[in-house]
Amino acid sequence: MSDAIEDIREEALSALEQRTDSDSLSDWHSQYLGRRGAVGRLFGTIGGLPPEERAAFGQRVNALQKDLGAAFEEREALIQSQLLARDLEEGEIDISLPAYPRRRGGLHPSTRTHREFQTIWADMGFQVYQSRDVEEDKFNFTLLNLPPHHPARDMQDTFYTTDPRVLLRTHTSPGQIRAMRELGAGGTKPIRVILPGMCYRQEQVTARSEIQFTQVEGLAIGRNIRMSDLKGTIAEFAKRMYNPKAKVRYRASYFPFTEPSMEVDVECFLCDGEGCRVCKYTGWLEIAGSGMVHPDVLRNGGYDPSVWSGFAFGMGPERITMLKHGIQDIRYFWGNDLRFLQQF
Repeated sequence: MSDAIEDIREEALSALEQRTDSDSLSDWHSQYLGRRGAVGRLFGTIGGLPPEERAAFGQRVNALQKDLGAAFEEREALIQSQLLARDLEEGEIDISLPAYPRRRGGLHPSTRTHREFQTIWADMGFQVYQSRDVEEDKFNFTLLNLPPHHPARDMQDTFYTTDPRVLLRTHTSPGQIRAMRELGAGGTKPIRVILPGMCYRQEQVTARSEIQFTQVEGLAIGRNIRMSDLKGTIAEFAKRMYNPKAKVRYRASYFPFTEPSMEVDVECFLCDGEGCRVCKYTGWLEIAGSGMVHPDVLRNGGYDPSVWSGFAFGMGPERITMLKHGIQDIRYFWGNDLRFLQQF
């Protein structure tokens, strides 16, 4: 029986040297160390031995099992290290190769213009005030001096919800009332804000008009604010936005929520006022509507118009972006065409 133990030891160790992968190693373990393997069968013969030989034989079989188990673990570790080394060699990374380029997105052209606006107005002490897109009729019209049946309402074809008192705002001006009521502390504090945001009008979509567009509203409320303050502020904006030598002109106009009102033109920065196709050969580009805040609007915002005054203005970033870059169709801004957007 002692010879049988040594024969199995030599046979098992010799076979183990031939195993070079995990599958064959697993087969070896089953063949020699498994429940029905060679060592297990040796344990099964102990009962047939004379009583005086059983203990010594059992000890030798236990030693065989321990030795083969240690040899198996050593071989298993060697095979694993060889597999790891082969994987590293076959999957070696050539660090001299160029890296994959990182794809970078870009800012939407309207966003770029909005950020320019905000930087300039922030330098002049205006803070950004975010107002809601879904608005109440009274804020969008009534509190801005546009009561029901006012003819100016017809100038803005409105998207109403199922509730006729709720709509998609047609301009950023309703934010004026909310800003005055929220920031004015009951009509006791001066404020200077700009209100950027999306507007919606039920219009025929053409190269020059869209059902959605952005605006930047401006509002300044204080004591003894005059039209000259408005004109100087707009002129300073034009110089920073377009050209330090930009010329500005003002034309009388009408807006229900300002009195007096005026349109603002800047000298065409593409032709330096000589006249071109973009400025329709006038030498001027319209950039804003503005005026002194109407007393009724001041009252609706919580201010006493006998003590407080202010000015407001509205600008269209898409229009200015179109002028600066020679874009002929406003529909490009919302068409999500990467060929257009990647240019910026």
